Amino acid sequence: MSTANDRDTWLADLRQRIPEIAPADALARQAQGALLIDVREDGERASGTPVGALGLPRGFLELRIEQVEADRERPLIALCGSGQRSLLAAEALLRLGYRHVVSVAGGYNRWKAEGLPTATGALDADAAERYARQLRLPQVGEEGQARLSRASIVLLGAGGLGAPAALYLAAAGVGRLTLIDDDRVERSNLHRQVVHADARVGMAKAESARIALAALNPRVQVETREERLQADSVERLLGGHDLVIDGADNFPTRYLIAAASQRLRMPMIYGAVERFTGQVSMFDPRRPDSPCYRCLFPEPPSAAEAPNCSEAGVLGVLPGIVGLLQATEALKLILGLGEPLVGRLLSFDALSMGFRETRLPRDPGCPGCGTDVTFQGYHDIQQMCSAAG
Repeated sequence: MSTANDRDTWLADLRQRIPEIAPADALARQAQGALLIDVREDGERASGTPVGALGLPRGFLELRIEQVEADRERPLIALCGSGQRSLLAAEALLRLGYRHVVSVAGGYNRWKAEGLPTATGALDADAAERYARQLRLPQVGEEGQARLSRASIVLLGAGGLGAPAALYLAAAGVGRLTLIDDDRVERSNLHRQVVHADARVGMAKAESARIALAALNPRVQVETREERLQADSVERLLGGHDLVIDGADNFPTRYLIAAASQRLRMPMIYGAVERFTGQVSMFDPRRPDSPCYRCLFPEPPSAAEAPNCSEAGVLGVLPGIVGLLQATEALKLILGLGEPLVGRLLSFDALSMGFRETRLPRDPGCPGCGTDVTFQGYHDIQQMCSAAG
């Protein structure tokens, strides 16, 4: 017997064991609470899918269905392009213990030909391929990827922390990244600021980073601001974004970011490195239980107490680790996943390869977010930091 005959016999046997229904009947059952599962690949669904269908590629059906629908009694409807893969999917669902499973005869081709409601996929073919591994996470999927594409993040600094954070946020598909940095690329930056290249030494850091990010993911909108963040520009530069990633290397800038974060009710993802150690936390003024940066550092230390990387030195990989932790917190926040580092300070020691978490509660007497604090203006903050330095 030929291979084609074997396949036809096999499909005929499946049709004897698995009920097939017309697309119109599938639509009616969906309206009554059945779950319609489009088992085509992400790229196939980019051109359209039945309204309300769950996109779950056939190859991952057995691995992911329980995370999406654990109730074995809920009616399930499998749909593919022409009605063959959906038979295989329905058989797999029955083997997993789902009791009420049917397949759509003729698949999406017939669904569309009969004029039943469809929705254009949120992703085109390029996006479906580019973010394929991320899309397969049930916690992300097309809806989560769409959230990322609508997100807007501002990064203070395109240096040690901003470089790795920007690279991975761009790779993940965050729709808009704004880079604020008035510095220029130096050769001494390259051992840790991996978004730059030797050929771009002397170029503005923001523009150098934009070139690298555009090459990595041309779908992302990258804006640059080649200016120093100051008291009279902080709200203008940070406003209009969903969150800010702190990659600053000096306390005056960091205190301005913290104040603007409170004023604009914008989450601030803090990161700092020195020699072989780093810190990460998140300050979210939208949450009543969240501390702010000044709960951690009420007053700025002197330059002698807190030297920057050019003075104290830093292991090149350390900013990469901390910057990636900041990017991870940003992605979690956008996608609404997990537990953010609000009220927690995560410290990392590269020499012992150890993480330590410290509770960081909100301080009622904090000079930045305390109950009786009155905002006196950004110029006062800048003057206070200058006096400390």
